[in-house]
Formats: sequence, structure tokens, C-alpha cells
Amino acid sequence: MMTLQEIVNEVTGFDCKHVIYTGGEPALQQLGPLSESLRSHGCHLSIETNGTIALQEDWVDWICVSPKHQVEKNAAVRQTTGDELKVVYVGQPLGMYDELVSGFDHLFLQPCYDETRTVEENGRMFNSTCEIVKSEPHWRLSLQTHKWMGID
Repeated sequence: MMTLQEIVNEVTGFDCKHVIYTGGEPALQQLGPLSESLRSHGCHLSIETNGTIALQEDWVDWICVSPKHQVEKNAAVRQTTGDELKVVYVGQPLGMYDELVSGFDHLFLQPCYDETRTVEENGRMFNSTCEIVKSEPHWRLSLQTHKWMGID
């Protein structure tokens, strides 16, 4: 456990002004005080969330919602606006995101990389995702390059 000041000291000790809240579900945390403190140090704040919790807009400067409909079919997305909608594609119909796309400035489709699958199987998922992006140009391709490189 760290105090708010210890977290701020740790983060601001790096030569970087862009902070991304991610990992698990960051919207479960009390981000307001941390955001206020980091902003006072000139930090730009982003969040990557599954969208099941509506955010207070002043917490962050950039909102990326990556719904987990492909895993949790009944998970309601409550954060319906933001900067970026990032969908991890596992073969699900993209129509399930029709109600969300108008609330975001950038739409990304990302092929799911599965460490338990072969290179060929992951390659087929990559190829099918590329084909969708080619046929539906409002979506842009996004890659989990860290996974392809074996970096977690």
C-alpha cells in the first residue's frame, strides 16, 4: 500500500508527463485525488477501461474504452463516450458495438493474440481482422505488438 503522495512521488520521478491508468479495471479506484495531484505536476492523464463504470470526465484527458463483450456478453457499457473505442476482435459480430461507435472519435479493431494458439492460428485472426478493416474503413487496425513480441 502506498499513500497518495508516495504514488505521486514515484510517478513524477520519471522523465515523463503522460500517465495511463490501466490494468485490472482502473475505474474501480478513486482517481479524482490522484488525477488532481498529477495534473498539478503537468501530467496528461489517460485511462483504458472496459467501460462498465461511467467516469467523471474531469478525471482524465483521454478515454479509451475497450469493452469485453467478446468475453462477458452481459456486461453493460456505461461509459458510452470517449476518445477511443478499442475492440479486441475474436470473431464476434461488430454490430454489437453499433450503439457505441458514434460516441467515440477513434475506432480501433485489434486482433486477439492468444498465447495458447499457434502462430498460424494467430495469423489467421490477424488476417481476418485486416480484411474487416479494409472493408469497413471507419475502423482502424490496432495491434497488441507487445504480445506478438512476447513482452508482457
